Amino acid sequence: MEKMRKREDYISWDEYFMGIAQLSGMRSKDPNTQVGACIVSSDNKILSMGYNGFPLGCSDEEFPWEREGDQILETKYPFVTHGELNAILNYRGGSLEGTKLYVSLFPCNECTKAIIQAGIKTIVYDSDKYAFSPSNIASKRMLDAAGVAYVQYRRTGRKLELEV
Repeated sequence: MEKMRKREDYISWDEYFMGIAQLSGMRSKDPNTQVGACIVSSDNKILSMGYNGFPLGCSDEEFPWEREGDQILETKYPFVTHGELNAILNYRGGSLEGTKLYVSLFPCNECTKAIIQAGIKTIVYDSDKYAFSPSNIASKRMLDAAGVAYVQYRRTGRKLELEV
């Protein structure tokens, strides 16, 4: 009798958690940028998720989604909560000390402050399209000073498809 072998083509933990971060980002109603985040414990348990959007009670129909305007209050920027911050705020289990954050876009300086204060120790990010922006440079400077590791996700080229 032939012994069955386990599957060899299963996805890695990084593929799994980055996939969940990207899937979470698909919940965002932002017409330009959809960012998702997933916070994971040291034993690979999902603790929280988030995506960019307006705070609870702030209507997606009444607040602006524009990137540019004559005044800042005509844009989304003073109103949108980023995916990383939403993932931190969505967690209801106590401390996030020593956890890992998977995020589809490298965190801005404001989210970086929250990440450091929450005790998250590792960031795995996908895109770093704003690498040379002052916000991004400030983020990396703070992360380095606080001893928070950040590594870019290595895409495998594998296509993950869901039928819903």
